Amino acid sequence: MNSRKVQVGTEHYDFIEYVNRRRWNSYYSQIEEILSFSPGSVLEVGVGAGILGTILKQIGLHYESLDIDSKIEPDHIGSVLELPFIDNSYDVVACFQVLEHMEYQYFSQALSELYRVAKGAVVLSLPDAKRVWPYYLKLPKVGEVKFLMPKPRLRTPTHKFNGQHYWVVNKKGYSSKKIENTINNVGEKYGFALNRSYRLWENPNHRFFIAGKKE
Repeated sequence: MNSRKVQVGTEHYDFIEYVNRRRWNSYYSQIEEILSFSPGSVLEVGVGAGILGTILKQIGLHYESLDIDSKIEPDHIGSVLELPFIDNSYDVVACFQVLEHMEYQYFSQALSELYRVAKGAVVLSLPDAKRVWPYYLKLPKVGEVKFLMPKPRLRTPTHKFNGQHYWVVNKKGYSSKKIENTINNVGEKYGFALNRSYRLWENPNHRFFIAGKKE
């Protein structure tokens, strides 16, 4: 079994400091994506501030959580590299801003575990380092148009471990295409396909990956 160390304490998730407006938009998208699969049960790997679980339980879903940090008081204590559940245990398995906290060599193993215990969908998000300008237009007869325009960059930055993130999407060696291919290829072994990958206009630092069970 791979043992993992807690990288941040519970004080890291202080509401005022941690849950800014941009991150709040990420919570909305997390909920929206999960509900799009009409699940009866949801497992969240990596509890964070606990906001997702509070809302999903209020909605009436059967929600359970897993984390390596017992101080956060998850429903289950354990590692994403060895989930203590049988196959197809939950309709949707969610894992947001977690997998970058371990070395990339464990990425496929973690994905395999998420897919193994998921019955219908795996919903992920990871940090994305590619710089963009968010644009908003309101056009007559068209309505709102939002898009992200890449900022020019002479070279792709190299990531250095900062005490939390071992790697980040769109830094050198971790292109979004590479990450998408890995998520899709591992998913195919369990009957899943990557449906879409996108960045939030409101919070472009977060890239979402949505994988559903093949019909």
